Amino acid sequence: MLNNLHEQPADKILQLMQAYKADPREDKIDLGVGVYRNAAGVTPIMRAIKAAERRWWEEETTKAYTGLAGDPAFADAMVDLVLDGVVDRDQVAAVATPGGTGAVRQAFELVRMAEPGARVFVSDPTWPNHLSILKHLGMETVTYRYFDSATGGVDFAGMMDDLDALKKGDIVLLHGCCHNPTGANLTLTQVHEVIEAMNRAGAVPMIDIAYQGFGDGLEADAAVTRAVAGACPETLIAASCSKNFGIYRERTGLLMAVAQDKGLRAVAQGNLQHLNRQNFSFPPDHGARLVSIVLTDDALRADWQAELEEVRTGMLALREQLAEDLRRLSGSDRFGFIAQHRGMFSRLGLSPEVVARLREEHGVYMVGDSRINVAGLNTETVPKLAQAIIDVGG
Repeated sequence: MLNNLHEQPADKILQLMQAYKADPREDKIDLGVGVYRNAAGVTPIMRAIKAAERRWWEEETTKAYTGLAGDPAFADAMVDLVLDGVVDRDQVAAVATPGGTGAVRQAFELVRMAEPGARVFVSDPTWPNHLSILKHLGMETVTYRYFDSATGGVDFAGMMDDLDALKKGDIVLLHGCCHNPTGANLTLTQVHEVIEAMNRAGAVPMIDIAYQGFGDGLEADAAVTRAVAGACPETLIAASCSKNFGIYRERTGLLMAVAQDKGLRAVAQGNLQHLNRQNFSFPPDHGARLVSIVLTDDALRADWQAELEEVRTGMLALREQLAEDLRRLSGSDRFGFIAQHRGMFSRLGLSPEVVARLREEHGVYMVGDSRINVAGLNTETVPKLAQAIIDVGG
């Protein structure tokens, strides 16, 4: 049997990580891996999470399974965080998943069960794992124009032209905030036009919200998701706790299925639980438990929000510093979009040849499409990056 297997394509980001580790230069800069790091290059454990872990260590009495959907308190807390009452709780079916990626995978599985012929419209570009999972599941993918590399913004006219091809039952995959990999986001006005296009065609939105709190703040970052969930007959939402709670290795996510028809909740809930049972049985609980403790304790929640705000504003300051340094060195504002982007990522619009020269000549590691992780920078490395970009003719 095993001799019938074929080599799988290497993950380009993992390859980049290996190349970075092997580079002996002390002044090298890692902007590839999509993990938040502070100025010291560390992915810290948040204060509120540490406090919740101490409390749970004292209170926990069993390691028995939770239910197929996970702990109800986690689902309630996350539904409130993401949707904040824009729909009634009894309109939302929800299950815990192994990370946001698990929620994405389960959402695609649900689509395949309910609409076997559905096409999934994805932004060009999107998070590569979206495409990888869809390919693995054998689901048809259609790209819609999204990023304008000339302006560093959204090609909204192209996007809307491409969404004219939507048919009833198709899925439109949207990023809730902090678009990965570009950092360029839709405005709320644009989102309402997308909603009209989806509703007109009978298409179903699916939102991947992995960075709530990393862009313009917890409430502002949820605005797109809330607008869609409140205006569309049905919405799928995959939420991740990896970034905004800093619990990457705890693999904590939630999949929500929202329906304006409350009568659909029970069957949706049953099917979500069925999918959990088929794929991994019971979801992990430790990270979910910590999140629910933090979100339901006023003091811990306030401390978490304060630290999350420090993370968010720190990344914004790095964006502004990089944009200003490039403006000064280049004598133009052609990189001004970096300060307008949000979240951890920006796509700089550099050619693969320039990206290769940055790596070879300056030890600057970024993904081949010139996506950088802003959180891989600090105030000392920003000027080095800016100068390197100018030196290689970026």
